This record gives sequence, C-alpha cells and structure tokens, in this order.
Amino acid sequence: MRILVVGSGGREHALAWRLAQGPEEHRLFCAPGNAGIAQVAECVPLDAEDVAGLARFAEQQAIDLTVVGPERPLILGIVDEFRARGLAIFGPTKAAAQLEGSKVFTDEILRRHGISRKRFEAFDDAGEAAAYVRSQGAPIVVKADGDALGKGVTVAATVDEALRAIDECLVQKLHGRAGERVVIEECLVGPEVSVKVITDGEDLMALPPSQDHKRIFDGDTGPNTGGMGCYTPVPAVDEALFTAIIDSLVRPTVRAMAAEGMPYTGCLYAGVILTADGPELLEYNCRFGDPETQVVLPRLDGDFAAALLAASEGRLADVDLPWREEAGVCVVVASGGYPGPYEKGKPIRGVEAAEEVEGVTVFHAGTAIRDGLLCTNGGRVLAVTGRGPDLRSTLTRTYEAVERITFEGAYYRRDIAHRALV
Repeated sequence: MRILVVGSGGREHALAWRLAQGPEEHRLFCAPGNAGIAQVAECVPLDAEDVAGLARFAEQQAIDLTVVGPERPLILGIVDEFRARGLAIFGPTKAAAQLEGSKVFTDEILRRHGISRKRFEAFDDAGEAAAYVRSQGAPIVVKADGDALGKGVTVAATVDEALRAIDECLVQKLHGRAGERVVIEECLVGPEVSVKVITDGEDLMALPPSQDHKRIFDGDTGPNTGGMGCYTPVPAVDEALFTAIIDSLVRPTVRAMAAEGMPYTGCLYAGVILTADGPELLEYNCRFGDPETQVVLPRLDGDFAAALLAASEGRLADVDLPWREEAGVCVVVASGGYPGPYEKGKPIRGVEAAEEVEGVTVFHAGTAIRDGLLCTNGGRVLAVTGRGPDLRSTLTRTYEAVERITFEGAYYRRDIAHRALV
C-alpha cells in the first residue's frame, strides 16, 4: 500500500512507525513530517491544514490510504474532500468531527440520547454566563465551545476564576472564534482515563486504556500542556470497568451519531473520569491521542494498516487486532519554558544512545535538521517510550533512556505513572 500520514508530531511519528512495521511492505509519505518521521517515511512539504493540496497529492501519488493525525484537518473537512474524490481516508467527516470541534454539540448529543448525566448550559452572552456561575457556585468548569488548541478549558476552583474564564472567552476574545460561545459544566471528581476505539460507524475495536499527565510540573501541578507523559495499562481500570466504559459511553455515542445522520468513522478518543457514581465523559477527541498513541501502538501485534483501511471502508468486522500483555511508559522531553515561550534550534544529543536501552523507542515531536544537526523545533520535542513486562520495570528503563538525551533547556517530569505505583 501507498500510505499518507498527515501531521508532524510525536503521534504522527508513532503512527508512521507502526504502519511501517506491518506484515506487508508499504510506501509511506508524511505531510509535513519531522526529522524522526523522515527515518520511516518520505516527508512532503505540505501543511496539515492544506486540505485541497493534500487531496491533490494523494491523487497524484495514487495513495491507497490516508491517515490523519491532528484534529484541525478533520474539523476542516479533509475526510469529506478526500471521499468526494474517491480517496480512502481514515477519520471522521466534518459533521462527525464536531464531537471535538464543538463542546456544546457533544454535550447536547449525549443529553439527547441519555448517554451523560452531566449538568451543563451554553452561553454566548457574558452577563448571562456570569449569572449562571454565581447561581451554581464553584468548583465549576468553563469551556470554550470550539477548538482552542487545548487552551480553552478552565476547571475553576472559585467563582472569580470562572468569571475570569468567561471574560477571556466572551469579552476579551482570547480564543477567537473558538470562544464565541462557552459551555459551563458541573465539576466532576475522580481519576481520569483515556479510552480510544477504532470504528467504521457501526462496529468498533477498543485500544488498551491509558492515562496521561497534562500538567507541566511533578505532582500534577502547574499549567496544562499537550501532555507530558503517559502510561498503560491503568491499574484503576480492570476488564469489567473497561467494558462498562465502552458499553455505557463509547458504543452508545457511535450509535447516536449514526442515528443523527452523521456516522462516525476513524478513531474516537474518550476522556473519561471515574466518578463515585460511575464513569462519565469529560470530552471527546476525534483522533488518536498524543502522547497516548506512543504508548499504545507498541503493544499492537497485528496489521495496523489493514485495520485502518477496513474501518475507512466500513468492514471493520473483517479484521482483528491482537494486543500484547505489556506495559508502556512515555516521558515527554520538552523545551525550557514550555508551555509558555521557548526557543528553537537547540542541538539534541543522545537519541541513538537512548534507543540502545532495551524496549525503548524515541518518537520525535518537535524536531528538525539544521546544518546537519538534529535540533529542537517545538515545545514538546521528544516522546521517549519504553515497553516491558510490567509498569515498574518499564518505567525504570524509560527514564534510563531519557537521561541519555541532552539539549539546552531540556525539561521532563520525573513522576510519570506515579498514580499507578502508590
């Protein structure tokens, strides 16, 4: 197969890396890619949001399957464009991608179909939103309705904090169009878990659950990031609970989308909170997670490309994806200053030495080649991923690999998976 991967981060490196390891030899392209992806695919200088340009490239190169990594091309309608041209592509349509593109859309779908018990209200008027917050009290959650690049959610511990979040969205317009409307939700309490399925709109195939670390500093403190690390399996989620999450939240959502005339195909990623009253949905993402993909895919023991193609063609029931009974740990090495301002172009050393550690793969997230040197080119630079027989030993080997990597200002959390080892 000739396969195009869209995106340039650690998730896309993991996708390309796994697709390259199938039982059949595939020709891989990636747009735009990064320095690590270039080791397994031909990188193409096309922006991930250049929907028309990507479609033309797929036609010109006779691409058999396109796999979309980031959410923005999906929200913009890349799947609709490709399908209109008769091109196979893995991902949801623009209408179905509203599950990530609009928090209000998702909450209303879940309420209409009896999938969620969560209380929420949506507002486009700052005064009305503020009055509602005052009537409800805190803690409370304020979300920009649209895709705010992971920066539009405030878990407000106080009413004043919630009012500031409303002001930032509806008055200051800090999130642009994404913040023209806000949804205000009750604050749910409990551990979080990431659950992902591959679906063709009817059948679905669950990937192993994982748990990520969004906060920048140890102890889950500091501002949110795109993800500083991740691990699998999740001790808090046994087989019975995992089945309950799929059967009470994810499968009903797939059915609801079909009933609404928007069949969902692709990867559906549920952020789930384990409350005292049972699992409840925090949010849906319309693509593979990052860095969750980096810890889950190394456990895969099947034909990944065949499964994604089958899902895109509505025949997922014809394939099977076995998974190894292993643990996985990912530690993100970030640029100093991230998630705030940071510098690029810092030479990176030690990647090859890190991959000499048994079971370790280094996925590139924000890297580039400058003057023949591997250099930093983003906030999250590398996703150092280990796999092994159990969580504790895998954690040890992953950090051994991390410590072999150096660049000016390098920062990483030293407590990934701490919740699983108490």
